[in-house]
Amino acid sequence: MAKSAETGQPSWARRVGWLVLIWTASVLALAAVAVIIRVFMSAAGLTV
Repeated sequence: MAKSAETGQPSWARRVGWLVLIWTASVLALAAVAVIIRVFMSAAGLTV
C-alpha cells in the first residue's frame, strides 16, 4: 500500500486541522453577524 506522501494526499492530521480551522472561522463569522444585527436592533430601539 502506498503512503500518503507518495500519492500526494495530505495527511490525516492536516485534513483535520483544516476542518477545525474552517469550522472555527465559520463560527466566528456567524458570531460577528449576530453582534452586528444586535447592534442595529439596539440602535433602532428594539431592546428586551
